[in-house]
Amino acid sequence: MNENIKIVLTGGGTAGHVMPHIAMLPFYKKKGWDVHYVGSSGIEKTLIEKEGIPFHEIPAGKLRRYISFQNFIDIFKVVFGVIKSIYFLVKIRPKLVFSKGGFVSVPVALGAWLLRIPVYSHESDLTPGLANKIINPFARLIFYCFPDTGKFLDKHKSKFVGLPIRNELKEGDIKAGYEMCGFESNPSQKVLLFMGGSLGAQKINEVLESALPELLKKYQVIHLTGKGKGIHFKGKGYKSFEFLGSELKDIFAITDLVVSRAGANSIFEFLALNLPMVLIPLEVGSRGDQVDNSMCFESHGLAKLIREKDLEKSSLIKMIDSELEKEKLSGSQTLVPSNSEDLILESLQTDLDSK
Repeated sequence: MNENIKIVLTGGGTAGHVMPHIAMLPFYKKKGWDVHYVGSSGIEKTLIEKEGIPFHEIPAGKLRRYISFQNFIDIFKVVFGVIKSIYFLVKIRPKLVFSKGGFVSVPVALGAWLLRIPVYSHESDLTPGLANKIINPFARLIFYCFPDTGKFLDKHKSKFVGLPIRNELKEGDIKAGYEMCGFESNPSQKVLLFMGGSLGAQKINEVLESALPELLKKYQVIHLTGKGKGIHFKGKGYKSFEFLGSELKDIFAITDLVVSRAGANSIFEFLALNLPMVLIPLEVGSRGDQVDNSMCFESHGLAKLIREKDLEKSSLIKMIDSELEKEKLSGSQTLVPSNSEDLILESLQTDLDSK
């Protein structure tokens, strides 16, 4: 029986650590499960509260791979985060905890392990992130997204499931998308979407600003700038937004090609929508996960890659022109299962049924 079953979700720091959870919410609701979320005051709080899910806030220290005095301070944040997580977990009494990674998930997973609550986690990137590496010993099962990720994980406690994608993204309104941007519906003038992830990408913004006069001769351009990272450009055929929520589906509906960072969540959404993509992975200050993601997609014929060091106006325009000559993605779209949500739900349900 699924009556009164409670589960706790966690993960945050970027939208990519939250959106797969949101994609799973309708499936939990159908099961009748009572869902709670434990996270920090970051973007996860904003996104989850919009879904009407009870949110419980904890402090969380950032996980760094370099020497910093802040690491010492954050040890105490993590310890306090574990204590507060234990408090919420005892109060909620969930049957399991499901983590999507990000530094906030570590104290929640540790707290659950101390309380002997089963922990599940999901890795979206090709190579496991630091948070999931820490959580791995305490997790009952690690789900993963790329087929090749399995070689980095214990085969006895990992499962290839792909990435849950929000169905609503496939239900965009073309008319609403054009109206939102003030664009003309002109088949001969294709629409480009530039986006740098939930935090924006300054380098992409700068190169786009220099390329816009030439791009707008042939295309209409939508630009997701990131908060406080807009550019000084105004002109017909260009529309910028700092961030989009539910309206993003309407923007996708009118997009012919997307130029983006290579966060796993975003690129698998583009794949599900059959959108041609030019990927410019984050490299500086990163562990290289986006480079791995984009190289994998390029090797499967699903994207084109421009390294940030090679990004300039001419290379960008040339790549866009070349990709828009294609009618659709040239590679195989069988990189991941199409029933990711069912595979995850099946594993969680099996654990609940065994109790």
